[in-house]
Amino acid sequence: MKINKKIIKELSDYLDEFGLTELEYTEKDTKIKVSKNNILSNNKSTFKNDESLPVTKKNEDAKSGKEISSPIIGTAYHAPEPGAKKFVEVGKKVKKGDTIMIVEAMKTMNHVPSTSDGIVKEISVADGQPVEFGQVLIILE
Repeated sequence: MKINKKIIKELSDYLDEFGLTELEYTEKDTKIKVSKNNILSNNKSTFKNDESLPVTKKNEDAKSGKEISSPIIGTAYHAPEPGAKKFVEVGKKVKKGDTIMIVEAMKTMNHVPSTSDGIVKEISVADGQPVEFGQVLIILE
């Protein structure tokens, strides 16, 4: 098998151009996957206008809670469908295993369970916001 360096270079360029961390290309029996692990890129937002997002700002005491992060890359949703009751709200008690959010990836709705009991201290992502793997979704007290 001959490796097509041109395709790999092009895919790598797409990672930077579109702010992606991983990209996969498949053609017949060839499958190429490129990814980058850049700690700084996980902290940057891919949005041009961050002020428009209704996200609770983090403060110094927010670090003391239990963080629940996204298990996959996708789009976070606070409710099972538009207009429905949200899974969690600030101040609400949650138990381990309760769904706290849905992360949609490739038209599949993935329920994200709480990893521990607690009270929701902060919701760190807006409804409909793209999220990265490991990005904090909520913080529990």
